[in-house]
Amino acid sequence: MIGSRLARALTARGHHVTGASRSDDPRAKLWAFVRVDFAQVPEPGWWVPQLRGMDVVINTVGIFAEHGSQTFDALHTRAPAALFSACALAGVPLVIQVSALGSDSQAATAYHLSKRAADKALRALPLASVIVQPSLVYAPEGASASFFNRLAVLPMLVLPQGPLVQPVHVDDVIEGLLALCQAPASPSELSSRTVAFVGPRPLALPEYLAGLRQGLGRSGRAWVVQLPGRWCLALASLAGRFPGSFVSRDAVSMLLRSNVADVAPFARLLGRPPRGVEAFIAPDAAPGLYRETIFSLMRPAMNGSIALVWLWTGIVSLGLYPVAGSLQLLHDFGLHGGLANFALYSAAVLDLALGVLTLVARGRLRRWVLAAQLLVIAAYTAMITARLPEWWLHPYGPISKNLPMVVLIGLLLALEPPSPAKAPR
Repeated sequence: MIGSRLARALTARGHHVTGASRSDDPRAKLWAFVRVDFAQVPEPGWWVPQLRGMDVVINTVGIFAEHGSQTFDALHTRAPAALFSACALAGVPLVIQVSALGSDSQAATAYHLSKRAADKALRALPLASVIVQPSLVYAPEGASASFFNRLAVLPMLVLPQGPLVQPVHVDDVIEGLLALCQAPASPSELSSRTVAFVGPRPLALPEYLAGLRQGLGRSGRAWVVQLPGRWCLALASLAGRFPGSFVSRDAVSMLLRSNVADVAPFARLLGRPPRGVEAFIAPDAAPGLYRETIFSLMRPAMNGSIALVWLWTGIVSLGLYPVAGSLQLLHDFGLHGGLANFALYSAAVLDLALGVLTLVARGRLRRWVLAAQLLVIAAYTAMITARLPEWWLHPYGPISKNLPMVVLIGLLLALEPPSPAKAPR
């Protein structure tokens, strides 16, 4: 999010940029590229030839949660430390480390501790360096911003008591990094300084969300219930057990720290005050961002309701509804004896499978599952229309209700993100 934006901004200003990443960035057509995976922790000796002749090295690698080989220790500490050592060996004039606000002596979470360790390693080297510590960074495409946007549009909120935040817009972060890059220190200034990249003032969490709500074009205020921090930590521990959850015990712990800082050094770097939350969302972007936010909120409910329809249909068909009644329906359709039993139970198993896969399938398999649902509904509807057209006149609408079901599944299928392109070998 920060690295690709910064690379584009530097290139637009006439700088020669070399990006280093574990996979090709399809947007990175304007700069050179080195393929490297921080999870493999390249040694300083590997880095040195890559760094010869560089004026500035900026590390923007970071993760919010560990996954597989992508660990805090590797990505936040050991790999950056090796890179910084190589910068010293290669004589790089300036190194900028994008760390995080809270990576200090009070750090307690694995995220903050790993960032702090890299910061400490950089400060110990004979290098001119700047350690940038952003607060919450708001970027329209960012996971953090999307999460807070979803909270902002809810009519009722359950929030922890007390924490203060000082969010900063990603455009201000990029402008601050550009200012650091374009005024590098002289070789004699072999020292390190730390600059907090923060918004103009600390905000209570409800105040921040109210600002986002207003920016999204919503009037009125949400009903806020504030809970003690220990209750929030307990709830976050439960939420963190769900795959893909943005809420975890560590995330709430970092939020409860009330990480705020003096804005004056950052404002001097920008030559102006950083923008406040009221200016985070451009007015012309607000309607589209609001629709996107509402869809992201409703998508789990849409997916869950579709899954429930398939699961409930399968369970009912397996015997919750009298089997004799189900067989009579199939008899009216023209199926008898063993063929009717086979049709009943195979259809029930198919419905159960589609329900389960709706909840667990990802990527290409999920698109196939959604497409299969459309085909099954179309087949059921066509067969019933041909053999039992009177069902269209049933007062409970058992067939006509297929129409909104098809629209809902089609919407989820159309908005399913494409599979990522395979990286060339």
